[in-house]
Order: sequence, then C-alpha cells, then structure tokens
Amino acid sequence: MKRILLGLFLLVASLSVAQTPQPDQEQKLLALIKDVQTQQAQLAENQGKIEEKLAAVTETVRTARIYAKREK
Repeated sequence: MKRILLGLFLLVASLSVAQTPQPDQEQKLLALIKDVQTQQAQLAENQGKIEEKLAAVTETVRTARIYAKREK
C-alpha cells in the first residue's frame, strides 16, 4: 500500500520537474490519490472481516474436535 503512495508521489515529482502541470492535472492526481486511499481503507476493513471469520471457523473446528473426541 505504501508502495502505491510512493509511486504516486514519484509520479507527481517527475511531472512537476518534467513539465509545467496543467491546472486540471493536479486535481486528477489528487482524485486518484483519494481513490487509492479509499481502496486501502476498504482493503483494511475487509482484512479485518476475514480475520474475524477465520477466528470463528477456527473456534468451530476446535469445538467440533472436542465433541468428536468425547464420542469415542
């Protein structure tokens, strides 16, 4: 995630050195940066949900193993 932001930063730096930026070009870049940040937040949220579900499945399997051992 940090690589993406670093890449965008380097792109901005190269654009400012290579040519004079157009007025709307900076706005487009800021919109892209906001979009990437939004996607990163969604990824982090989804990762949290995945970890919660994995913990629930792990607990279910653990409980099932306990009951399976009791049957024998």
